[in-house]
Amino acid sequence: MNRILSVAALGAAFCAGGCATTPRHAPVDVTRYHIGALTERTSISIEPASGAAQISPEFQLYADAVGAELARLGFVQSNGDMQSGYIAAVSFTRASRGAYREPPPVSIGLGGGSISGGRRSAVGVGGGLSFGIGGKTREIYGSELTVQLRRRSDNTTLWEGRAVTESVSGKPGSDPRDEAARLAYALFRDFPGESGITTTVK
Repeated sequence: MNRILSVAALGAAFCAGGCATTPRHAPVDVTRYHIGALTERTSISIEPASGAAQISPEFQLYADAVGAELARLGFVQSNGDMQSGYIAAVSFTRASRGAYREPPPVSIGLGGGSISGGRRSAVGVGGGLSFGIGGKTREIYGSELTVQLRRRSDNTTLWEGRAVTESVSGKPGSDPRDEAARLAYALFRDFPGESGITTTVK
């Protein structure tokens, strides 16, 4: 019951956002842990985390998004022929959290009435009916991106971050490529970030 209510409430929030003049993405919650600033910007390879799904088209979307942010920070992505100084272990999840029905954008009203009476009296009777046209069912997705930066020489994890957000099918930010880029941007914003603190990126 609580889950149904939470999904309904979330759907209502997205509906309210969709009525605004400018569409807005859902915020991204980011948590990071590290043992100090990574001052050395050396080569890095992007790999699936242990136990994560192997390389697939969807994984590649997230790997590319992470690679773009690491390049912006000064890391150089290695190819298969070059041993990297660091490993970026990437994992992600994207799953449905339920669905909601949007209110129809068009409402049609039907009404009718009659009047009768004699010379000195009148009786009025009326009725009405309205119904909506065009409402859609929207799927709500929860997405999470986790990245570990490990030193290859001793496999020590120097930095780890997790970014979480939600999106609605057919709404801004629901495209997997855009969502991967948004999660990666939030995760590496103000790198390395405050350790152990959850922040919200809007």
